[in-house]
Amino acid sequence: MPDGRDRSALAPMDVAGRLARLRARFDDVGCDGLLVTSLTNVRYLTGFSGSAALLLVTANDALLVSDARYRDQAREQLEAAAVEATIEIGRPPEQLGALDRATKGLKRLGLEAGDITWGGKQRLEKRLSFLGSGGALVATEGLVEELRSVKDAGELARIELAADIADIALAQVKGRLRDGLTEAQFALELDFEMRRRGADGVAFPTIVAAGPNGALPHHEPSDRRIEEGDLVIIDFGSKVDGYRSDMTRTVCVGTVAAPELLDLLDAVLVSQRAGARAIRPGVSGAEVDAACRDSLERAGYGDLFVHGTGHGVGLEIHEAPAVAAGSTDILVEGAVVTVEPGAYISQVGGVRIEDTLVVTATGARTLTKSTKDTIL
Repeated sequence: MPDGRDRSALAPMDVAGRLARLRARFDDVGCDGLLVTSLTNVRYLTGFSGSAALLLVTANDALLVSDARYRDQAREQLEAAAVEATIEIGRPPEQLGALDRATKGLKRLGLEAGDITWGGKQRLEKRLSFLGSGGALVATEGLVEELRSVKDAGELARIELAADIADIALAQVKGRLRDGLTEAQFALELDFEMRRRGADGVAFPTIVAAGPNGALPHHEPSDRRIEEGDLVIIDFGSKVDGYRSDMTRTVCVGTVAAPELLDLLDAVLVSQRAGARAIRPGVSGAEVDAACRDSLERAGYGDLFVHGTGHGVGLEIHEAPAVAAGSTDILVEGAVVTVEPGAYISQVGGVRIEDTLVVTATGARTLTKSTKDTIL
């Protein structure tokens, strides 16, 4: 890798132990099996990263079904993860037939209610014969996602490497903000630098929002040129072995042209620090959100904070736990979350500052380490 980091030296992930932890939760939701339709959850439980698969997990067995494109990949990835499961490769009717045989004898099969489509549920109802013998399909919520919310050492190592790559990439290209590039051109250079430094890809579409465009929290990079005096929001991350990082920095190209944004910069930075200090085991996502929100309200900018404070990060860029007003998710050691307060003045600009942090036994450790200097 160009940055000298060897992935073979990263801590291993305990993929093989995840099926047992999932099975231990079946009684809590009243099912004796789970059909996993979320591809992200399939990857988490088996290591399989293909674009088409279903995973049936029962008390003693697991069955992965996919199509012929993934015949070799499925076998290789499950073996690499030391996951014990039967693999069936075929067309959709053959896959449903394999599921039908494997579900015989079940009483209540859980479905991932947040993922499966109405059409998918109907196809299962027509094909699974155990339903005609008194069996039932039951809705489940968050069974695998709750397991994913606590990262093992191998997962943390990959998120931290993704954060390191993003940190280095920004340091390498930040000076280009002064060269008259468009938002889209700067985003492309940042994305390329992350790939050049060893990332598998970007964690999500990079946001570069300069000047008045900074008032749009999810602005898509445009052909607007970055100019002297612009305040520029850069929200980005990289991906390593499927695991993602997330960071936002707001920098000014020279002296900020809109003086009202200087106080906003200071207020958001103080708010972001307050949220990071609030993180510790046993705290709810709502409490962390309140720490950021109260800070901005005291500064007089509470009404300009229009989104949640943060979210979990892992195989998806937004996952449990939620860090937002009303969130009842409780932070535990090993959870990885963002803290990203922002404030936005319509037609003028905005500020957002974000770090990715891991919850420790006594507080939190910041994984994204780029400087928060605001003047370029």
